[in-house]
Amino acid sequence: MLASCLAAFFFAFNATCASRSVQASGTMRANLGRLAVACGVLGLFAHTLGHGFASASTGWFLLSGLIGMGLGDLGVYAALPLLGARLTVLMTQCLAAPIAALGEWLWLGTRLTVAQTLWGAVILGGVVLALMPSRSSPPRVRVRPVGFLFGLLAAAGQGFGALVSRKGVEAATAAGEAAHNATFGLNAAYHRILAGLVFTALWFLLLRLLGRLPARPAANADPAAKRRATLWLLTNGLVGPVLGVGCYQWALATTPSGIVLPIAATTPLIAIPIAYWLEGERPSKRSLLGGAVAVAGAVALTLTQAGP
Repeated sequence: MLASCLAAFFFAFNATCASRSVQASGTMRANLGRLAVACGVLGLFAHTLGHGFASASTGWFLLSGLIGMGLGDLGVYAALPLLGARLTVLMTQCLAAPIAALGEWLWLGTRLTVAQTLWGAVILGGVVLALMPSRSSPPRVRVRPVGFLFGLLAAAGQGFGALVSRKGVEAATAAGEAAHNATFGLNAAYHRILAGLVFTALWFLLLRLLGRLPARPAANADPAAKRRATLWLLTNGLVGPVLGVGCYQWALATTPSGIVLPIAATTPLIAIPIAYWLEGERPSKRSLLGGAVAVAGAVALTLTQAGP
C-alpha cells in the first residue's frame, strides 16, 4: 500500500513537470526525453544492483510496457483533444481498475474480498465526484464520440498492462526469484520503460513520415531558458518514469492490481493541491469533497490490508 500511495504522489507531481517540459521542449522531445532519462537511470540500476534481463519475467514486463506505456499512452494522447483532460482521466483511471481486477481474477485466479472491492469503489467514486464535468464546469473541448473509443483504449492499456505485470511477478516467483521487493520493482520498471521508449520512438517516426508530427515551440536562444528546459526534462524523467513507475511496479509486485489501480486513480486528486502550490490554481469545492471521499476510501482500504 505504501508503494501504491508513493506512485500516486509521484505521478501527481509529474503532471506539472510534464506540462512544463512540453511547453519548453515540445511534445516529441519531452516524451522521448523523459523516457530516455528514465531508461538510462533505471538501466544503470538494473544492470548493477538488479538482475538486468536475467529474469523469467523479462518478456512479460516488456510486453506490459508495450501495452501500458505504448498503446495505453497512445489512447490517452488521442483522447485528450476529443474528450478534454477530465473525461480522459476519468475513463482511464476509473475503467482501468475493474478491467485489471476482472482480468486478474479470470487469468490468475486472484480474488478481492468484499471489503477491498467496496473501498476500491469508494475511491473511484471520489475520483468521479471530483473530476466529472458539469453544466457549471463543462469540458474545455467539444466532446466527440470517437474520443470514448480512445478513452477505452487508454483504460484497457493501463488495466491490461498492470495485469501482464502481475503475470510477470508470478513467473519470477515460480522461477524462485525474490519478486516482492523494491529492487525487483525498479528492474521491472526498466523493462517497461525500455519497451515504452521503443514504441514511442517508432510512433513519432511514423508521424514524421506522415507529416503529422506536432510542432515544436519556437527556439529560445536565452541560455537560462535552455537550462530551465533541460531541468524540466530531467525532472519529468526522474519523477514520473523512474520514481512513479518504479513504485507502481513495486506495488504490483506485492499487491493485486485491483487494489493498486484504485490507489493510483487518486493521482489527479493529489495533483490538485500540488497545482495550487506550484501554479496558484484554486480547487473547486466539489473537487475537494471528491478528494476527501477518495482519501477516506484509501485509508479504509489500507486498514483492510493491514487487518488480519
